Amino acid sequence: MSQAASLKVTTPHSDIAVLTFDMPGKGANVLSRGVLDELSEHLDYLEKQKDLAGLVITSGKPGTFIAGADLREFATSLDISQQQIIDLCRRGQKLFGRLSQCPFVTVAAIEGVCLGGGAELAIWCDRRILSRHAKTEFGFPEVKLGLFPGWGGTARASRIVGLGNAVEMITSGDSISPETAYAMGLASQVTAPESSLDAAIQMIRIEQQRGDYLRDRQKWSGPVDISPVELGFLGATASGYIQSQTKGHYPAPLAALEVMVESTGDDIDTACKREAEGMAALFGSPVNAALLNVFFLTDRNKKDRGVSDEKIKSEEIGSVSVIGAGIMGAGITAANVKRDILATISDVTTEALASGVRNVLEEVSYNKQTRGADPERIVQYAPLVNGTTSEDEVVKSDLIIEAIVENADIKKNLFARLEPKLREDTILASNTSTIPITQLAADLAHPERFCGIHFFNPVRRMKLVEVIRGEQTSDQTVASAVAYVKRIGKAPIVVNDGPGFLVNRLLLPYMHESLELLSEGVPIAQIERTAKRFGMPMGPIELYDMVGIDTATFAGRTMWEAFPDRIKSSPILPALVKLGRLGRKSGAGFFNYQNRKKRAQPDPQLGSLLKEYIGSSIDIDHEQLTARLFLPMFLEATRVLEEGIVRDPRDIDLGLIFGLGFPPFKGGLMFWADQIGVNKIQKMLAPLEDLGGRFQTTELLNRIIVEKKTFYGISG
Repeated sequence: MSQAASLKVTTPHSDIAVLTFDMPGKGANVLSRGVLDELSEHLDYLEKQKDLAGLVITSGKPGTFIAGADLREFATSLDISQQQIIDLCRRGQKLFGRLSQCPFVTVAAIEGVCLGGGAELAIWCDRRILSRHAKTEFGFPEVKLGLFPGWGGTARASRIVGLGNAVEMITSGDSISPETAYAMGLASQVTAPESSLDAAIQMIRIEQQRGDYLRDRQKWSGPVDISPVELGFLGATASGYIQSQTKGHYPAPLAALEVMVESTGDDIDTACKREAEGMAALFGSPVNAALLNVFFLTDRNKKDRGVSDEKIKSEEIGSVSVIGAGIMGAGITAANVKRDILATISDVTTEALASGVRNVLEEVSYNKQTRGADPERIVQYAPLVNGTTSEDEVVKSDLIIEAIVENADIKKNLFARLEPKLREDTILASNTSTIPITQLAADLAHPERFCGIHFFNPVRRMKLVEVIRGEQTSDQTVASAVAYVKRIGKAPIVVNDGPGFLVNRLLLPYMHESLELLSEGVPIAQIERTAKRFGMPMGPIELYDMVGIDTATFAGRTMWEAFPDRIKSSPILPALVKLGRLGRKSGAGFFNYQNRKKRAQPDPQLGSLLKEYIGSSIDIDHEQLTARLFLPMFLEATRVLEEGIVRDPRDIDLGLIFGLGFPPFKGGLMFWADQIGVNKIQKMLAPLEDLGGRFQTTELLNRIIVEKKTFYGISG
């Protein structure tokens, strides 16, 4: 037969075949319909070879085995019928199932990423060998897309590694290392990368002699080996844990658990049928569509260079200086050191500097397994950290990030001292969260080499970074900043200058509305409950405490000055600041944190302290309260688009998911609006318009309604 485009068969020995996945022109292998057809054709051919002892399946892509199914094909099939979904699953199950029935031994030699459909293909093989390559990981991440494995993964994994291990892998969606895979019996062997093929061939020879693979084939085709008592306990405890983690917003993990538990007594084919039927109930659901959108948002961001001119090339950032050794400065420095970038951290006092350097080393040396500092990591990373109080040392870096007090005059004085000492190619940046970049650059001789690089707190956890373009910031500077942010493992969004930039500009209307509701008499508990029911990680009132009441007061004043027609100045925050209740950091704010775990607890004193600012308790239904909280954020997003603050509605969605914790299962703010429909939003706004400018419809929203378009549709 002729060689297919994405798969190639070679024979290093007369009785050993190697099937290599290597999609031309792609950085990773994915399982598209065409690739599956090719696999079927190759198996047709190989199964006819009477003298074949074994088949090794491998990849021609360094660092990637198979990344999973082709999700773009998934996205175009979301509206197919449930029977069609079942048929597609059954086709994949039967195709991969042939690997467990071939008249020869099948071994997956896995190096690099092996996820989703790739993991399912591998798990249908008789044996799996995983290399110790730095990128090797094995997992079933389908629940993160609102699905679960549908090509036999739930059935086969339960029988190979046991129900408990399978449930943990599949319902969490987390990947495992080669060593973990070996410990649970998923991997038969762990090898050095250069030894994978030889080890696979040797394994085929051993299996041919011993015949263990035939006994395992028989065993894995029957029911799962688990007692009724153990099954009942596992089902109950796993169900409780999943519900506590998903809060009912993500149905896939619970559905996967149900399928695996119910099919333990079945043979493998019946279990696969249950899996296919379970997939049919999830595929194309609103949560599935939303989570697929988040995947595509992330993928788009990875490819976005931040500028439209393809001729603009980014300059490599090999060294970074961070001025300010506080929480943000130390976090930014650590993010660089973790990526092996030489980082200088500076402060005006030796005490602050020593504390900052200590915090950097504590973070970069932290070992998740031991939950403490790893001495080897300290030795590895310490040479990359340079602590100094000298500005002459600071200016030697390719990029300088200012992370000092949020005061425009102090920042501008710093820049005035630094700029004359900089090289011609040095980029100067501010981590400001509120002050316009154009204002900070007003006195610079080279504003084209100045931009905002706004990290979010805590830096180690928050993936989003806003790259803010001032009026004179050059494309070269933006492209270099975007490339740098990606290099340190973050997701950059390019934002044009303006009050609050993107995330804070959309966050503050939401938070401010919670104060308006509180002043009208809506109980804090009801406000918080509504926000969490929508899917927010915490309510807006607790968020005030986390941000800091004083910090929020300053940011709110900035927004009030910029948009007085729709942001009213609330007396509640200044009153709390006057009382010294600054939130979590002071032990009390809206909530009290003076308990052993420092968790937010209702404070019975709050009502009396704020009695002149809080109205009598009123009754408001869930739908109206949801509209009150989230429509001001949405309307502000339409204004952001009108003003060209971002280039695409998708930037808003990714920014709010990564920077604010907007619920991924809703796909993003603008995606959510498109899904529920602008006509419904118009009806939600109608009874609220008398509340003022923050609920007034915008020109863009009206245009979308009249032209019967969607927000994603206007950007192409």
